[in-house]
Amino acid sequence: MAQPIIPIGAGGTFSPPVLFAPDPGAAKRFIEFFTANIRNPNTRAAYARAVRDFAVWWDDNRLGGLIDIEPVHVAAYVELLQQRLAAPSVKLHLAALRMLFDWLVVGQVIRSNPAAAVRGPKHSVKKGKTVVLTAEETRELLDAIDVSTTVGLRDRALIALMTYTFARVGAGIRMKVEDVYIQGRRTWVRLHEKGGKLHEMPAHHSLEEYLHAYIESAGLSGSPKSPLFRAAPRRNGRLTETAMARQDVYRMIARRAAIAGIHSKIGCHSFRATGITQYLTNGGKLEIAQQMANHESARTTGLYDRRNDQLTLDEVERIRI
Repeated sequence: MAQPIIPIGAGGTFSPPVLFAPDPGAAKRFIEFFTANIRNPNTRAAYARAVRDFAVWWDDNRLGGLIDIEPVHVAAYVELLQQRLAAPSVKLHLAALRMLFDWLVVGQVIRSNPAAAVRGPKHSVKKGKTVVLTAEETRELLDAIDVSTTVGLRDRALIALMTYTFARVGAGIRMKVEDVYIQGRRTWVRLHEKGGKLHEMPAHHSLEEYLHAYIESAGLSGSPKSPLFRAAPRRNGRLTETAMARQDVYRMIARRAAIAGIHSKIGCHSFRATGITQYLTNGGKLEIAQQMANHESARTTGLYDRRNDQLTLDEVERIRI
């Protein structure tokens, strides 16, 4: 019998570790946890890594089988994780184990959840770590893009989308051509957010200009169901029929930042954070920013607010020596 394979996003696969497949029933329940219970491919991939790491540690130490796992074992494992991982990563690993064991308890594979009583490390975040650009840097980056090519128009439109709509990179690359549409004589965009949610909002006038310039240059208006932001192999610079992958966007941003002379280590999320910060700096309201960013909590939106960074810098410069 072939070993069952679990898809975990980005073309990856995952097989049940021996620890979690002592019999066909347990193996089936394990597979259902990752396929039927976890729908987000990114979460599935992260939890798969966490569970696999625990299984490797357990097997290396020859501690027994699945039914032998106790809270003291999970607690010891968490202590080891804290020696090499940051608190948020440790909490993610523990959450993955806790959810998996809960699923196995409900499925009557094990009697109790050995991770339920184990506490993770304390972690409090008041400000996010995402690198934020100034308005001037963002403008320099956009202006430095060579828009004489369709690829350049694509890159400018995608960066502007993430900046002006606070869109996550995943929401952007999942867009179809028809997700740029006219309503009330204005251009609107439809973002495909996490969990299959659709988020619609009007386009900033600059974003409107950039999107239509790209769509016209690429000749996409006649293919409404096709991917909006398409991949382009380096060899010929021509757009393909497939959507850009996250890795494509990361590489594109690094390349565009280098050309613009921006030395900060920015990523896709930098434009989301930059857009939110600039919106709030110019008098925007936090609750509206929350809606625009499609955050469940205003506290999450607040992590992207870097207005105080500039205030701190101004105060530091008062030290004249």
